[in-house]
Amino acid sequence: MGVAITGTGSYLPEIKLTNRDMEMMVDTSDEWIITRTGIKERRICPKGKASSDLGVEASLRAIADSGIKKEDIDFIICATITADMYFPSTACIIQKKLGLENIPAFDFQAACSGFIYGLEIAKGLILGCGYKNGLVIASECMSRLTDYTDRSTCVLLGDGAGAAIISYSKEEGILDSYLASNGSYGNLLYTPGGGSLKSSSFEVIEKRMNFMKMEGSTLFKIAIHSMSEAVLKILEKNNLKKEDISLIIPHQANLRIIAGVAKNLDIPLEKFFINIEKYGNMSAACVPVALDEAVKSGKIKKGDLIILVAFGAGLTWASNLIRWVK
Repeated sequence: MGVAITGTGSYLPEIKLTNRDMEMMVDTSDEWIITRTGIKERRICPKGKASSDLGVEASLRAIADSGIKKEDIDFIICATITADMYFPSTACIIQKKLGLENIPAFDFQAACSGFIYGLEIAKGLILGCGYKNGLVIASECMSRLTDYTDRSTCVLLGDGAGAAIISYSKEEGILDSYLASNGSYGNLLYTPGGGSLKSSSFEVIEKRMNFMKMEGSTLFKIAIHSMSEAVLKILEKNNLKKEDISLIIPHQANLRIIAGVAKNLDIPLEKFFINIEKYGNMSAACVPVALDEAVKSGKIKKGDLIILVAFGAGLTWASNLIRWVK
């Protein structure tokens, strides 16, 4: 007996922000963006909608894919850095919109590594507390943290949500996880304003401290090293070879980072699932959206061993080793 992913779902807003659109907003070009990032377009959540709305749609699709009823869900956890509001949690808002009551629901934050952390949290809740089915969501409206006057960051970010049903299973699906962080590097990727340290004020808005800040060149090298480490650690812990893995689903931060990880690991880039050209960096939502697309497109088959790997603010980095049981 074990814990397995029994359903996946994703949702992307209809509004597209293309590289041509970006050319009209900042001093950049389609060629520059594609060459530096691999991104061609990204999705934008419309005004009046929020992370919970995206998360609900992804959740409904994951529930339908799993074949369970929504009333069979025993808990909801949501990974997000773009919560609807300080409180209540986005997970509780999603719970209400799904029409569910009297089950635990909470948010947690591990930035881009959130979904990978979330799978391990869900596994622990099921094995430790006797729950049967959990809903793990990663939903992000990164456009709300984007400074569209900063060409070094605004071309990277998009909105979207992914979700998975995690269930007690006769077959062990979530085999192992490697979770890591180093808060010493927190100043390389952060949003300085809007929290309890520097709450919303005229100064925060005037100095654009409510938007994401990033030291891109430094992060680039750390991201390649950390994601490579996370893949190697999970392989070593489970006495596996690179050849045993059918597919690697990485965080979609930058195509050059993914290529750097592939080169570092001496694994063909073709073994990495890549969809960054369509959506850009959606923080925690990247991995579950890519997982859902890989499953629905037939890239993952029953019995396959796959690795999910990500790197994000914190700094955090993590990987899951999964056997596909569906």
